[in-house]
Amino acid sequence: MTRRLAEVAKKVGVSEATVSRVLNGKPGVSDATREAVLTALDVLGYERPTQLRGDRARLVGLVLPELQNPIFPAFAEVVGGALAQQGFTSVLCTRTVGGVSEADYVDLLLQQQVSGVVFAGGLYAQADAAHGHYELLHERKLPTVLVNAAVARLDFPQVSCDDVVAAEMAVAHLRALGHERIGMVLGPKDHMPSRRKLETFVSEGCDPELVEHTMFSLEGGHAAAARLVRRGVTGVVCASDLLALGTIRAARRAGLAVPADVSVIGFDDSALMNCTEPPLTTVRQPIDAMGRAAVDLLVAQIDKAVVPADELLFEPELVVRASTARAPEEARAARR
Repeated sequence: MTRRLAEVAKKVGVSEATVSRVLNGKPGVSDATREAVLTALDVLGYERPTQLRGDRARLVGLVLPELQNPIFPAFAEVVGGALAQQGFTSVLCTRTVGGVSEADYVDLLLQQQVSGVVFAGGLYAQADAAHGHYELLHERKLPTVLVNAAVARLDFPQVSCDDVVAAEMAVAHLRALGHERIGMVLGPKDHMPSRRKLETFVSEGCDPELVEHTMFSLEGGHAAAARLVRRGVTGVVCASDLLALGTIRAARRAGLAVPADVSVIGFDDSALMNCTEPPLTTVRQPIDAMGRAAVDLLVAQIDKAVVPADELLFEPELVVRASTARAPEEARAARR
């Protein structure tokens, strides 16, 4: 506290007693000096006292990569609801290609004096991406929570679905159905959750030559899966439901049936995956529990509790539907 008073007083050019009056809401300070002290607090990275934050201090930034993937709107609904129960309002920030970047949103949120930020599916999960805006948040000591596997050097609390367990479940399910030639469609090579799934895939004895990396989109899944189908896979594990839908399309374009010829497993269990044709077998992320945990971690930081920069791992659930079946050879043998 004494150090903060001295730094702010030096920055503004007033006495520490004046700074103390401002911070404690005491009279005897001009409006101009009061505003200068509060601005200095912001510039130096100190959080304003609760009574001086105003309505904006009850804002929390929620930064998402997109809204086309239904898992992100679902997560936003969970986090927004949990924040509202704690008396906060979420500010939704969605990156756009060629438009507002994640770093731009961080600058905007800092200007708005938000109380904290929750990131989901952000650049923190890409090893080769720029991470300067996260370092800025760390320097400013702004409460921050990251959702799903971040690069190691970012020192924030994390809430993640266990990618190791997810990959193990998917591979075990296909093997139980008699599949031996199993492929995998993942996100970019520097994407940390995809790296974790890949490491598990290989450790389970699957062929690393049957792995394709692509962008997280229906089109990306189609292109990657088409290459796997040409190599004769009978089962495909995908890193998202959108990639899985692209995989189903690629199989059909190749004249194959799902699941009679190729079984497909997604990841997320996002909205309407039980309404696709066929309904999609997928690994469900527990987004309700993860979203509430992220908010609890954030609010604890806002309340000045000590929150370790650890990763909370939540176990996924395999949801078996109609996009997986016995391997083609075993199915034919059973019919004989």
